[in-house]
Amino acid sequence: MIRKPSREEYQTIVSLWEASVRATHHFLPESDIEYFRPLILNQFLDAVDLWGLYANGALLGFLGVHDQKVEMLFVHPREMGKGFGKLLLLHAIQDLGANKVDVNEQNPDAVAFYRYMGFEVVNRSPLDGLGKPYPILHMELR
Repeated sequence: MIRKPSREEYQTIVSLWEASVRATHHFLPESDIEYFRPLILNQFLDAVDLWGLYANGALLGFLGVHDQKVEMLFVHPREMGKGFGKLLLLHAIQDLGANKVDVNEQNPDAVAFYRYMGFEVVNRSPLDGLGKPYPILHMELR
């Protein structure tokens, strides 16, 4: 079931974010995970239209959309490869009108996922949105 999470669930969401990042963002040093964690909790979650994917009451993944752009999509590592990211992305596209996403170039699995889902690279930035040296691929739905 996809539903909006409550603020009381934010800590669980951040824990899932961290587990997912540790499994997929091997280029991030520990210091940057520590840097991003409070930003996710205290700023980023409130800045998006936030949705969680649940089964039997457990959070499997979450999605954040703002201005037709997928700002965040994370699935718990033990749930990866089961189609849950696809379910969340289809919700973003079909129900929320999302047609853009920024992806870390150094996360080839994510880039491949979005390409598989019909997105194509339209631009590249050498730095992420916070000025850190993580190249970003700007992708749009074909």
